Amino acid sequence: MADIKTFYLPDLGEGLPDATVVEWHVKVGDSIKLDEPLCAMETAKAVVDVPSPYTGKVTRLHGAPGDIIETGAALADFEPDPNVKQRAEAESTGHQHGPKKPAKEAPVPAPAAAAEREDEGTVVGAMVSGNQVHVEQAASIGGVKAVPAVRALAKKLKVDLARVRPSGADGVVTMQDVKQAAANGSAALGTAPARSVPASAGRHLAPELPEPQRSPVSLAGKPVRTAPPSVQASGQPEQLKGVRRNMARVMADAHAQVVPTTLVDDADLHAWIGKQDITARLIRAIVFACKSVPALNAWFDGKNLSRTLHPHVDIGIAVDTDDGLFVPALRNADMLDAAGVRGAIKRLRTQVEDRTIPPSELSGYTISLSNFGMFAGRYATPVVVPPTVAIVGAGKLSHDVVAVIGGIEVHRRLPLSLTFDHRAATGGEAARFLKAMLDDLALPN
Repeated sequence: MADIKTFYLPDLGEGLPDATVVEWHVKVGDSIKLDEPLCAMETAKAVVDVPSPYTGKVTRLHGAPGDIIETGAALADFEPDPNVKQRAEAESTGHQHGPKKPAKEAPVPAPAAAAEREDEGTVVGAMVSGNQVHVEQAASIGGVKAVPAVRALAKKLKVDLARVRPSGADGVVTMQDVKQAAANGSAALGTAPARSVPASAGRHLAPELPEPQRSPVSLAGKPVRTAPPSVQASGQPEQLKGVRRNMARVMADAHAQVVPTTLVDDADLHAWIGKQDITARLIRAIVFACKSVPALNAWFDGKNLSRTLHPHVDIGIAVDTDDGLFVPALRNADMLDAAGVRGAIKRLRTQVEDRTIPPSELSGYTISLSNFGMFAGRYATPVVVPPTVAIVGAGKLSHDVVAVIGGIEVHRRLPLSLTFDHRAATGGEAARFLKAMLDDLALPN
């Protein structure tokens, strides 16, 4: 009787509880070698290739593309080649293998304008296990069914998903579909598809009328939406996955653990000389405040009632995407000038959009920034995600009437919201931190 080995989904990064099958690189009956790519899995942080732990034949795949596999659950079965030396059981592969160790029972959740702003905007808020496989459909966005990893690949290869012929079940576009379209150029972005003319077309056809064009402005001259929302509402429950799934868990955990308090105020930018990068100035102000009041540039351990004050400043820059919320870390922000800040943020944003950002870049920040005012809103109560102690929220710029000595003036002001964990910092420390930010933002340059 053949010796069948079961491969259990390893922890793909920092305690993530599950991952979604994006694509199998093999099928049942295929032969595979040790460390060859077995499948692509999407976690809350990235899309990664999982290598084969054996050399031999694949006998079973425990899930289809779109299925959620929990960490420690069976992923694939193999019949190892007896003539080839396999990896030793104790040899490290870089991931934790084997069935998940039993844990305490956890409760099962119920089913469930453009202003004059010189930045691109960021938005923040930032993990029940078993051996079950949850079936989940690819999200339908813009009328096209595809998982986020496929959308990221299409964007990278400049392929128009709407013009790709899907080969997956239920009309889902796969990785191979995108690669094939990129190779033959049949769905390149920016090229119009050839219009087919019916064979019966003749000289009696009525003249073709031009398609009505939608104007980007209304009759009142106001901007209007010219494209449909990116996510279609089906009216049916759909299971969260990947980034959104992780966001739901992290936000619930943060809400249960942190004792949040929020202070708000307005930064007066009236003295600014010329056009300046608001994001870069916000980063500089946070760095200045962290150096002035280190208590908020810290981690807090609520279990052991201890805190760690950091000498460096790593800022979590929240990035809003269709797939959900990412919070990449802007490392060593206290050592960057304005150009360095903008270059680093651009790199992080590109990596997030392409889903190529390393998991290590999505954790370890010492304080975070939610620059939600690019879209709307003046003040907020952003969520502090442990172990950090504070998060800064920047609202929508406005021109306000300000009383000055001798009269009134109109000043440009930036609303700020500072949420902090009151277990780790006092109200006075938070107020002094916010005051330091206001002072730095009030400087001309």
